[in-house]
Amino acid sequence: SAIVVTPAGEMTTMTSEQKVYDVVLKQAALVKRQLRSTDELEVKPDIPIPGNLDLLSEAYDRCSEVCAEYAKTFYLGTLLMTPERRKAIWAIYVWCRRTDELVDGPNASHITPQALDRWEDRLEDVFNGRPFDMLDAALSDTVSNFPVDIQPFRDMIEGMRMDLRKSRYRNFDELYLYCYYVAGTVGLMSVPIMGIDPESKATTESVYNAALALGIANQLTNILRDVGEDARRGRVYLPQDELAQAGLSDEDIFAGRVTDKWRIFMKKQIQRARKFFDEAEKGVTELSGASRWPVWASLLLYRKILDEIEANDYNNFTRRAYVSKPKKFIALPIAYAKSLVPPTSARTLSPLS
Repeated sequence: SAIVVTPAGEMTTMTSEQKVYDVVLKQAALVKRQLRSTDELEVKPDIPIPGNLDLLSEAYDRCSEVCAEYAKTFYLGTLLMTPERRKAIWAIYVWCRRTDELVDGPNASHITPQALDRWEDRLEDVFNGRPFDMLDAALSDTVSNFPVDIQPFRDMIEGMRMDLRKSRYRNFDELYLYCYYVAGTVGLMSVPIMGIDPESKATTESVYNAALALGIANQLTNILRDVGEDARRGRVYLPQDELAQAGLSDEDIFAGRVTDKWRIFMKKQIQRARKFFDEAEKGVTELSGASRWPVWASLLLYRKILDEIEANDYNNFTRRAYVSKPKKFIALPIAYAKSLVPPTSARTLSPLS
């Protein structure tokens, strides 16, 4: 939690959830301003790209290749989107992947806070129409064509900084903020690209909150899947207070023993992740029709990882939970069928879960 000063000069405590929701409101307001505008899109200066439009087309093609290689199922779903939307979502995916690679990639051991500062400076240049390379040019073009706010991008870089300096989380409030930084941000970046269905009666803020919930759910799932792998790197992405309440400690995790205490603890963690998935479901139907399939596919497949952890008897120390190809193939038509369901015409979602 953060201490903030109110306009009246009083000090109060702001939870991570409230802090993040301020970003949600800002992004939603940006989109609503665009919808009220008589112009189709805000006019921005032409982006100076070395060469010509062929190079920009090549940049998007490269983004497409990266997405197809590293996010096969999601990529397949993006092919149903309009050409403009799918190119934009590829560009955002590639920037997020490059950012994540800074701390998790092959050169991660050499990354410094100063390197992340330089990456953030480069991000500012991208938003100001000054791309550094071809892949930056694709993102620069994207943010000039869609009402995307820079704050979620900055926040993702902050999540990378957190990984450099922090390997323990005292409570879920701290962990929630980390999950927002490294994954919830992706939802906020993506909704302006995906678009909201014109028939949707849900508030813009509620759709963004559902997208945020999906990012949180995905990251919590990653954390639960990778407990053993993270422990081998000296990291524990689990709330320390909840471990203590369950009679567990870091030493139990490093030992990698599946005990009854661990099973009880894991059941509660999985239950929490599923609640975030449930919250996320409420917003997927409100997205533009052509954009729903990749989101539904991502949601259904990631949620199945939690089922696999249970099937492994909660042994996430030495067994990696994954969704088999047959189960993926079964999930895809289910996701497609769900994507055909029109938005609920009279539902207003709660802004905070």
